[in-house]
Amino acid sequence: MTDGEVREKRRVRRAVVVLPNGFTLVNLFFGIFAIVAASRGEFSTAGLYVVFGGIADALDGRVARATRTGSRFGSELDSLVDAISFGLAPALIMYFAVLNRDGWDWIFVFLYTACAVIRLARFNVEQAGRAKKYFHGLPSPAAGVTLATYYWFSQTDLYGNTMIGDLPWEMVLRYLMLMLAFLMISNVSYPAVPTVGYRKPSEIIGSLVVASTFFGVLFLPREFFFPALILYVLYGLVKTVVYGLIDRRPSGDAPVISDEDEDTEEPQTRELLEPELLAAQRKRRRRRRHGRGGQSGPRPFSSGPE
Repeated sequence: MTDGEVREKRRVRRAVVVLPNGFTLVNLFFGIFAIVAASRGEFSTAGLYVVFGGIADALDGRVARATRTGSRFGSELDSLVDAISFGLAPALIMYFAVLNRDGWDWIFVFLYTACAVIRLARFNVEQAGRAKKYFHGLPSPAAGVTLATYYWFSQTDLYGNTMIGDLPWEMVLRYLMLMLAFLMISNVSYPAVPTVGYRKPSEIIGSLVVASTFFGVLFLPREFFFPALILYVLYGLVKTVVYGLIDRRPSGDAPVISDEDEDTEEPQTRELLEPELLAAQRKRRRRRRHGRGGQSGPRPFSSGPE
């Protein structure tokens, strides 16, 4: 391979590495834009920007996995951005739109944002970089989009025909923010994105969920988003309670780990999170082995031939 080809390959590699982080920054852009729009009284537009941020957030992880460019830096950047786009931004939208600005209602903004930040920090310790079918606690993007689309739903005729339509929406919003905040820091298990297919019952159900979501978003976004997300919130809560009563863990749910367990990650996880660092460690070990005349010591991170 010539020097020109090597340089070209490195440029392509850098572009691929930057791509997932680009989607993360798009998420940040929409989070900031949502706050600005809410401060101007454009609450429906602000909710739409949070939804756009959720789409960008879903894409960055998938692009990173597809291109095998996941890194610890990307995980940390994603969490910092999510704290703004799905923590602070939805809370401020509801503060500007509904809550009383003259009293102490701003404390609900603090409580919700604090729980979102705690949720993201715990996710980085427990589940970041690992294959997962379930989340421990309500994912912050789901909580943020649920809260941001409440204003949308409150402006529809369907809202007036429901039980909560007769209640003061300021009171409903306070309880909604507290419920979402609590579920984010709870141990309630929530399923990840459903698998699409037709060979297993779970894949068939996942395909139906994805198809119905597509049509709901396309034709009835204001009436669809909030009720569908509330069903997701309640589904995880009810399922966790039922499984707790029968002393059973949801299939595919990984056990909770602590800070001390971070150093016992599987080799595949380390390669996903820190590929460049791992390659440098391997080179150093090779140099040490050559320096000792070919004798090698234990290889702490590798489970097979390099």
